[in-house]
Amino acid sequence: MDHEAVFECDYPDAERARRVERAVAVEVGDIEGDRTTASLDRDGATLTVTVTAADLVALRAGCNTWLSLVAVAEDCGAALAD
Repeated sequence: MDHEAVFECDYPDAERARRVERAVAVEVGDIEGDRTTASLDRDGATLTVTVTAADLVALRAGCNTWLSLVAVAEDCGAALAD
């Protein structure tokens, strides 16, 4: 893969980051295609999403997908915390 985007998402605490990680981790390997892959890594309260792609169009699509998944997980976690 020729292109890569790395996103670091910082949370108030490690538990919140763990919840988001677990919510989106099930998608790793399931929604990837021939042109895009993604990986997750968590270090304490920071979740890192790395998207790699064969071309810029695939990179944009992969970034949109993974950032949307993270946003939904964050929203759901916030709703549960209220």
